[in-house]
Amino acid sequence: MKKFTKILAMLTFAAFSSVTMEAQQVGIKTNLLYDATASPSLGVEVGVAPKWTLDVSGSLNGWDVNGHKWKHWMVQPEARYWFCERFQGNFVAVHAIGGQFNFGNIGGLKNFLGNNLSELKDHRYQGWGVGAGIAYGHTWILAKHWNLEAEIGFGWIYTRFDKFPCAECGSKELDNAVHNYVGPTKAAVNLVYIF
Repeated sequence: MKKFTKILAMLTFAAFSSVTMEAQQVGIKTNLLYDATASPSLGVEVGVAPKWTLDVSGSLNGWDVNGHKWKHWMVQPEARYWFCERFQGNFVAVHAIGGQFNFGNIGGLKNFLGNNLSELKDHRYQGWGVGAGIAYGHTWILAKHWNLEAEIGFGWIYTRFDKFPCAECGSKELDNAVHNYVGPTKAAVNLVYIF
Protein backbone atom coordinates (compact mmCIF):
# COMPACT_ATOMS: atom_id res chain seq x y z
CA MET A 1 0.00 0.00 0.00
CA LYS A 2 2.88 2.37 0.76
CA LYS A 3 4.30 1.76 -2.72
CA PHE A 4 0.90 2.61 -4.30
CA THR A 5 0.69 5.82 -2.25
CA LYS A 6 4.20 6.89 -3.28
CA ILE A 7 3.52 6.22 -6.98
CA LEU A 8 0.21 8.11 -6.80
CA ALA A 9 1.90 11.08 -5.10
CA MET A 10 4.69 11.17 -7.72
CA LEU A 11 2.21 11.03 -10.64
CA THR A 12 0.08 13.77 -9.09
CA PHE A 13 3.11 15.99 -8.49
CA ALA A 14 4.38 15.41 -12.05
CA ALA A 15 0.98 16.24 -13.55
CA PHE A 16 0.51 19.44 -11.57
CA SER A 17 4.11 20.66 -11.85
CA SER A 18 4.00 20.53 -15.65
CA VAL A 19 1.01 22.89 -15.85
CA THR A 20 1.41 26.65 -16.17
CA MET A 21 -0.82 28.45 -13.70
CA GLU A 22 -2.85 31.03 -15.63
CA ALA A 23 -6.15 32.73 -14.81
CA GLN A 24 -9.12 30.34 -14.50
CA GLN A 25 -6.75 27.37 -14.46
CA VAL A 26 -7.08 26.18 -10.86
CA GLY A 27 -10.01 25.28 -8.63
CA ILE A 28 -9.99 24.50 -4.91
CA LYS A 29 -13.00 22.48 -3.73
CA THR A 30 -14.69 20.70 -0.87
CA ASN A 31 -17.25 17.88 -1.15
CA LEU A 32 -20.24 18.99 0.93
CA LEU A 33 -21.57 15.40 1.15
CA TYR A 34 -18.35 14.15 2.78
CA ASP A 35 -18.14 17.23 5.00
CA ALA A 36 -21.70 16.53 6.25
CA THR A 37 -20.61 13.03 7.40
CA ALA A 38 -17.72 14.43 9.50
CA SER A 39 -15.17 13.44 6.83
CA PRO A 40 -13.54 16.75 5.84
CA SER A 41 -12.58 16.86 2.17
CA LEU A 42 -10.32 18.97 0.01
CA GLY A 43 -9.58 18.91 -3.70
CA VAL A 44 -7.51 20.71 -6.31
CA GLU A 45 -8.40 20.81 -10.00
CA VAL A 46 -6.00 22.12 -12.65
CA GLY A 47 -6.69 22.94 -16.30
CA VAL A 48 -4.25 21.14 -18.63
CA ALA A 49 -5.92 21.81 -22.03
CA PRO A 50 -8.94 23.80 -23.27
CA LYS A 51 -11.33 20.89 -22.48
CA TRP A 52 -9.26 18.83 -20.00
CA THR A 53 -8.61 19.13 -16.26
CA LEU A 54 -6.88 16.97 -13.66
CA ASP A 55 -8.52 16.74 -10.24
CA VAL A 56 -7.14 15.26 -7.02
CA SER A 57 -9.59 15.09 -4.12
CA GLY A 58 -9.38 13.41 -0.77
CA SER A 59 -11.08 13.05 2.57
CA LEU A 60 -10.07 12.14 6.10
CA ASN A 61 -11.93 10.99 9.18
CA GLY A 62 -9.53 10.33 12.04
CA TRP A 63 -11.72 10.06 15.10
CA ASP A 64 -14.23 7.89 16.94
CA VAL A 65 -17.71 9.23 17.69
CA ASN A 66 -19.52 7.77 20.72
CA GLY A 67 -17.63 4.47 20.41
CA HIS A 68 -18.36 4.16 16.68
CA LYS A 69 -15.34 3.72 14.43
CA TRP A 70 -15.55 5.40 11.03
CA LYS A 71 -11.86 6.18 10.56
CA HIS A 72 -10.50 6.41 7.05
CA TRP A 73 -8.48 8.39 4.57
CA MET A 74 -9.06 8.37 0.83
CA VAL A 75 -7.53 10.01 -2.25
CA GLN A 76 -9.20 10.08 -5.67
CA PRO A 77 -7.26 11.43 -8.69
CA GLU A 78 -9.36 12.07 -11.78
CA ALA A 79 -8.98 13.17 -15.42
CA ARG A 80 -11.97 15.14 -16.77
CA TYR A 81 -13.11 15.93 -20.30
CA TRP A 82 -15.43 18.96 -20.50
CA PHE A 83 -18.00 19.11 -23.33
CA CYS A 84 -18.01 22.92 -23.46
CA GLU A 85 -15.27 24.78 -21.61
CA ARG A 86 -13.46 23.55 -18.55
CA PHE A 87 -14.98 24.43 -15.17
CA GLN A 88 -18.48 24.85 -16.64
CA GLY A 89 -21.22 22.60 -17.95
CA ASN A 90 -21.09 18.82 -18.39
CA PHE A 91 -18.05 16.54 -18.10
CA VAL A 92 -17.10 12.88 -18.11
CA ALA A 93 -14.20 11.52 -16.11
CA VAL A 94 -12.07 8.51 -15.25
CA HIS A 95 -10.81 8.18 -11.70
CA ALA A 96 -8.66 6.03 -9.46
CA ILE A 97 -9.25 5.59 -5.74
CA GLY A 98 -7.08 4.50 -2.84
CA GLY A 99 -7.17 4.62 0.92
CA GLN A 100 -7.27 2.88 4.29
CA PHE A 101 -10.15 2.25 6.69
CA ASN A 102 -11.02 1.16 10.24
CA PHE A 103 -14.82 0.71 10.60
CA GLY A 104 -16.81 -0.85 13.45
CA ASN A 105 -19.66 -0.58 15.97
CA ILE A 106 -21.93 1.03 13.38
CA GLY A 107 -25.53 -0.17 13.62
CA GLY A 108 -28.61 0.26 11.48
CA LEU A 109 -27.02 -0.71 8.16
CA LYS A 110 -28.33 -3.50 5.91
CA ASN A 111 -27.31 -5.13 2.66
CA PHE A 112 -26.24 -2.70 -0.07
CA LEU A 113 -25.30 -3.81 -3.59
CA GLY A 114 -24.49 -7.32 -2.37
CA ASN A 115 -22.44 -6.15 0.63
CA ASN A 116 -23.57 -7.25 4.09
CA LEU A 117 -23.12 -4.01 6.01
CA SER A 118 -25.10 -5.27 9.01
CA GLU A 119 -21.91 -6.97 10.31
CA LEU A 120 -20.43 -3.52 11.00
CA LYS A 121 -22.57 -3.44 14.18
CA ASP A 122 -20.77 -6.29 15.93
CA HIS A 123 -17.43 -6.40 14.10
CA ARG A 124 -14.54 -4.14 13.13
CA TYR A 125 -12.89 -4.11 9.71
CA GLN A 126 -9.43 -2.65 9.23
CA GLY A 127 -7.64 -2.59 5.86
CA TRP A 128 -7.03 -0.80 2.59
CA GLY A 129 -8.57 -0.52 -0.87
CA VAL A 130 -7.75 0.55 -4.42
CA GLY A 131 -9.94 0.87 -7.47
CA ALA A 132 -11.00 2.75 -10.58
CA GLY A 133 -14.17 4.08 -12.16
CA ILE A 134 -15.91 6.40 -14.59
CA ALA A 135 -18.04 9.41 -13.73
CA TYR A 136 -20.39 12.04 -15.09
CA GLY A 137 -20.89 15.51 -13.66
CA HIS A 138 -22.17 19.02 -14.20
CA THR A 139 -20.93 22.38 -12.94
CA TRP A 140 -23.05 25.48 -12.40
CA ILE A 141 -21.42 28.92 -12.25
CA LEU A 142 -22.63 30.75 -9.13
CA ALA A 143 -20.43 33.88 -9.31
CA LYS A 144 -17.19 35.06 -10.91
CA HIS A 145 -15.03 32.72 -8.81
CA TRP A 146 -17.60 30.30 -7.33
CA ASN A 147 -19.05 27.11 -8.85
CA LEU A 148 -21.31 24.33 -7.62
CA GLU A 149 -20.54 20.90 -9.01
CA ALA A 150 -22.42 17.57 -8.85
CA GLU A 151 -20.83 14.26 -9.84
CA ILE A 152 -21.67 10.56 -9.68
CA GLY A 153 -19.24 7.73 -10.44
CA PHE A 154 -19.39 3.96 -10.92
CA GLY A 155 -16.55 1.48 -10.76
CA TRP A 156 -14.66 -1.30 -8.96
CA ILE A 157 -12.79 -1.37 -5.64
CA TYR A 158 -10.48 -4.14 -4.41
CA THR A 159 -10.12 -4.31 -0.62
CA ARG A 160 -7.91 -6.36 1.68
CA PHE A 161 -8.79 -6.32 5.37
CA ASP A 162 -8.64 -7.95 8.80
CA LYS A 163 -11.90 -8.67 10.66
CA PHE A 164 -12.18 -8.35 14.46
CA PRO A 165 -15.02 -9.67 16.68
CA CYS A 166 -15.76 -6.25 18.24
CA ALA A 167 -14.94 -2.56 17.78
CA GLU A 168 -12.22 -2.54 20.47
CA CYS A 169 -10.87 -6.13 20.23
CA GLY A 170 -7.32 -6.95 19.23
CA SER A 171 -7.80 -10.62 18.23
CA LYS A 172 -8.57 -11.32 14.56
CA GLU A 173 -11.37 -13.46 13.17
CA LEU A 174 -10.12 -13.09 9.60
CA ASP A 175 -6.64 -12.20 8.40
CA ASN A 176 -5.98 -10.67 4.96
CA ALA A 177 -9.50 -11.26 3.63
CA VAL A 178 -10.28 -9.94 0.14
CA HIS A 179 -13.44 -8.31 -1.20
CA ASN A 180 -14.24 -6.97 -4.68
CA TYR A 181 -16.89 -4.27 -4.84
CA VAL A 182 -18.66 -3.07 -7.99
CA GLY A 183 -20.99 -0.10 -7.67
CA PRO A 184 -20.95 3.63 -6.94
CA THR A 185 -17.40 4.87 -6.33
CA LYS A 186 -18.02 8.59 -6.22
CA ALA A 187 -20.79 10.92 -5.07
CA ALA A 188 -19.97 14.60 -4.84
CA VAL A 189 -21.63 17.97 -4.42
CA ASN A 190 -18.59 20.24 -4.53
CA LEU A 191 -18.34 23.90 -3.67
CA VAL A 192 -15.51 25.19 -5.90
CA TYR A 193 -13.44 28.39 -5.81
CA ILE A 194 -11.83 29.12 -9.21
CA PHE A 195 -8.63 31.20 -9.50
